[in-house]
Amino acid sequence: MSVEVPSTLEIIGDEDSSVKKTKKKKLLKKGIIYVSTIPPFMNVTKITEIMSQYGEVGRVFLQPAKSKKPGKKPSKHFTEGWVEFLSKRVAKEVAANLNNTMIGGRKKSRYYDYIWNLKYLPRFKWVHLNERLEYERAVLKQKLRTEIEQAKRESSHFAHTVELSEKLKRKKVKNQEPVTTEKIQRLDMFKQRKTEEEILKKKKQIK
Repeated sequence: MSVEVPSTLEIIGDEDSSVKKTKKKKLLKKGIIYVSTIPPFMNVTKITEIMSQYGEVGRVFLQPAKSKKPGKKPSKHFTEGWVEFLSKRVAKEVAANLNNTMIGGRKKSRYYDYIWNLKYLPRFKWVHLNERLEYERAVLKQKLRTEIEQAKRESSHFAHTVELSEKLKRKKVKNQEPVTTEKIQRLDMFKQRKTEEEILKKKKQIK
């Protein structure tokens, strides 16, 4: 029984394909950059447009600034951001080359004078960001729940105080005796007697 031995060409071909696959895998490793400050009015579209000049950009997330007034529309300003590059190498290069440099572009651009604050995040994946955001949302929900419960307690206490005050007022009015003629006469009897000076003055006036 004869056994077929693969030719050297086939072996080389297999090796080449495996090398290509490993290279592809390396290229497919994504890299994430952290942007610590976002210039005013810069949004996801704009930052994607700028970063795309240096390499292929994947996902971008910008953290909206917290509104000072509750119930207000979400702010158009952002405090920090994360930019995902489809190539880890490109992400490293962008962070190294652009950090502490002016954003530049057109001189009339509102971002022209601002400086990039970038940092490459090694071993950081997008799932880590999702976990962080999920945690922050949970903390915010808990905080809101606590504030609502406290407001309810304060409202209940205030209502109870008002009700108690009204009861005391009604009780006071109920227990108050009506003023009669006998009471007035009794009060007149206990009126303070006039002093000698007052009596003398009255006598002089009569004279």
